[in-house]
Amino acid sequence: MSTFKPAVWPRKLRSTEWFGGNSRDHIYHRSWMKNQGLPADLFDGRPVIGICNTWSQLTPCNAHLRDLAERVKHGIYEAGGLPLEFPVFSPGESSLRPTAMMYRNMAAMDVEEALRANPLDGVVLLAGCDKTTPALLMGAASVDIPAIVVSGGPMLNGWFRGERVGSGTALWQMSEDIKAGKMSREDFLEAEQSMSRSPGSCNTMGTASTMASMAEALGMALSGNAAIPAVDSRRRVMAHLTGRRIVQMVKDDLKPSDIMTRQAFENAIRVNGAIGGSTNAVIHLLAIAGRVGVDLTLDDWDRLGQDISTIVNLMPSGKYLMEEFFYAGGLPVVIRMLGEGGKLHKSALTASGQTIWEEVKDVRNWNEDVIRPVDKALTAKGGIAVLRGNLAPRGAVLKPSAASKQLMQHRGRAVVFEDIDDYKAKINDESLDIDENCVMVLKNCGPRGYPGMAEVGNMGLPPKVLRKGITDMVRISDARMSGTAYGTVVLHTTPEAAAGGPLAVVRNGDMIELDVEARRIHLDIPDEELRQRLAEWKPTVEAPTSGYIKLFHDHVQGADSGADFDFLKGCRGAGIPKDSH
Repeated sequence: MSTFKPAVWPRKLRSTEWFGGNSRDHIYHRSWMKNQGLPADLFDGRPVIGICNTWSQLTPCNAHLRDLAERVKHGIYEAGGLPLEFPVFSPGESSLRPTAMMYRNMAAMDVEEALRANPLDGVVLLAGCDKTTPALLMGAASVDIPAIVVSGGPMLNGWFRGERVGSGTALWQMSEDIKAGKMSREDFLEAEQSMSRSPGSCNTMGTASTMASMAEALGMALSGNAAIPAVDSRRRVMAHLTGRRIVQMVKDDLKPSDIMTRQAFENAIRVNGAIGGSTNAVIHLLAIAGRVGVDLTLDDWDRLGQDISTIVNLMPSGKYLMEEFFYAGGLPVVIRMLGEGGKLHKSALTASGQTIWEEVKDVRNWNEDVIRPVDKALTAKGGIAVLRGNLAPRGAVLKPSAASKQLMQHRGRAVVFEDIDDYKAKINDESLDIDENCVMVLKNCGPRGYPGMAEVGNMGLPPKVLRKGITDMVRISDARMSGTAYGTVVLHTTPEAAAGGPLAVVRNGDMIELDVEARRIHLDIPDEELRQRLAEWKPTVEAPTSGYIKLFHDHVQGADSGADFDFLKGCRGAGIPKDSH
């Protein structure tokens, strides 16, 4: 059982520093709040709960969160709290350029400072799209007041001509079919209408659903939160119950640091392997752990994930979508199966006040084709493979459940693209010297290089290879890829090319060896030649001179450290700012 001991209630709250007296300053704070029609007795010492909302019509995945915020408010009022909703920057993956990842840290800064500067005793984090979940968790961890996540939930299944359409996954498949001549442009446009047929985030096990699962596995959301479809009435119930729960969390003083322990992160890594989760979870969990003070590394990902079977049969690794995952029992079933297999820290505390095992021990699996028994797993060894070698001294990652078995050990000739524009200019050229045995190498797409580390690592194959019926090749980059994507793709190569990592000096014709079982990625040139090339290397990415992009370039860390800013590591706490009145 957890050793957490709830605080004795009543206790002094942060918000009383603003509202809890009769001085000029207290009256100043209360009187302005009352212009919203709030009765005086709402400031009688009851918990003040923030609702941190990433609602935005520019973030389609989160465009329905206004309704969920109202449901959270109902729960907070019922439990005796005062709910106050506020907006924060909402990095939406589908539209934001150059990439939402460049703005994850900015959103986390927004959350952190909003929580610390305002009269809040606890917070409900409303998240959905890929970067909003880690950004909100990072900010909340840095302040360490009671916090809990409500996810917006996935879209309903897409259907096109009797086949499931997975958001993102179908897009990558169909765009490749266009280049291969297997699909007409007219059919592609018709299929577009079925890709996003309800509010919510990706309906595959993409990054949004992965990070919702990570929040639940970490214990930072109520059990069952991750998989409920956005439009299902039970999503509103989840929001309502979370509103009730955060008030008690404040009374107990149950904080992120009490929940997000090393055991919690180890549970989340194993859950990620079991669900076939996104490679982006690696970066985000490393960043969240850095904020909470847990020393999590790439080696932990490899050690904890190697013997985890991928049992969730969802795209892009499998067949089904999030709707079926929910109907089968959702993440609690996966967590229970890990516990029964001895691969769960059962005593890890959750936001409910119970241990993670107490939450899931009695759940049932209602569809064993969607959530498979271990002996019928999609991949016996799922998880995230962490590769090292002279091409990635600080590591690179690959998702085995989405890769091709025949390419997990491969040696091929490098075909190099200096950046994403170079790739786009060359990939459809019939004269490009490339075949299915080559290794596609993309440079300068890491945190500094793109800038922001965009999801371009799953490079589409050249048409002349696709026309042969080939659907996968080994691809290597310092970029990320969408959690909805698939293929034998080596990502997050560190140090990145723009920082002078070995990837920067790979040349056309070099031989590259990949051995996933041996966790090896190797540029087959003599050590002396590699040292000489690195000594002669000069940056090709121009450093920005002003604005947020300069802050990002100057302070972002490598993917192996979570791509957080160097000055944001650690918890700065909930110290109350001085009153200026």
